[in-house]
Parts: sequence; C-alpha cells; structure tokens
Amino acid sequence: MNDQAPHPGEVTRLLQEWSGGDARALDEVVALVQAELKRIASRAMSRESEGHVLQTTALVNEAYIRLLGQRSVTWQNRAHFFGVAGQAMRRILVDEARARKAAKRAAFTVALDESIDAAGERPLDLVALDDALKDLERLSPRQARVIDLRYFGGLEINEVAEVLDVSPSTVKLDWQMARAWLRVHLARS
Repeated sequence: MNDQAPHPGEVTRLLQEWSGGDARALDEVVALVQAELKRIASRAMSRESEGHVLQTTALVNEAYIRLLGQRSVTWQNRAHFFGVAGQAMRRILVDEARARKAAKRAAFTVALDESIDAAGERPLDLVALDDALKDLERLSPRQARVIDLRYFGGLEINEVAEVLDVSPSTVKLDWQMARAWLRVHLARS
C-alpha cells in the first residue's frame, strides 16, 4: 500500500464513479484511504474502555460493509466520505455498547478527550453520548452533525465546513456551543 496520501481529487473522482454505479470504484477508494480509515478507527478505539471486543481492523471492515450499503448517497468529496465512515464507526461502537450493556448491565465507556471536553473529567458511557447527540440533533441538527464529523469522523474545521457548506467560523461556533451543551447534558446522566 502506498504510504503517501492520495490526492483528494482522485478520491472524489472515484466516489463520484461509485455514486454513478461503478462498484469497483469503492474498492479503489478504500485502498486509497485505508490508512486514514484505520487512523479514525484507532482513534475511536483508543477511547474505549478495556474489555471491548472489536479490534481496529474489524471496525474498519464493519464500516466498509456498511458503506457498501450506502447506495443512495451522492458523494460530495473526500471529507464527506470520511464523515460518513466516521458515522458508520460510531453506529457500530454504539450498537456493540448497547448489546454489551444489555447483556452485562454494565456501562461501556469511552474517554472524552479534549476534542469534546476540555476538562476530561471522567470516562463517558458511549450509549449516553449517543443519546445526548440524538437529543442535540433535535435541538440543533447542524451542531450535532459538527460533533459527529469532528469527534467520530476525525475531520478538521475546514473539512466540516466543506461538508456542511458553511463557513469555518460557523463550524467553530457550532463546535464550541455543542461541546458546552454536551458537557451540561452529560453531567446530568
């Protein structure tokens, strides 16, 4: 595999071909962005408490399977792809956490790093985070999407702005407000 980052235009071209019905293009995209997908998965897994059963490669593979089911998506660009991949990983981790919690009646936690909670006070129940994001989505869909793209998708401010078609300053404000809302909301749970 090539360690050099693929040109964003190449990824976008392949995503558009995939949207146009070329199934082979997804395999090429994944080959080009596999290192980045593993980085996103590794980051998500590093927040997990001990005892989780998924490994980074398994999370990437499961996300890949879910991406195969995204037939109705019109891919905008590379950042959009990573945002959707990050969301798929979030859903996989939350599904696993809910199953483990139901089976063991124990919390499955992730550590909130400074990207969401500057205080980094305590481990967070992944299910509680997912529930909080659903509540935030009802109040402010864009702020919830910013959290999703940044925290789970690993996107930078400018990439989120591109995906959401808003200015970087709007993303920064949404990011700050959503983080504050989550801190208050999660402190209650």
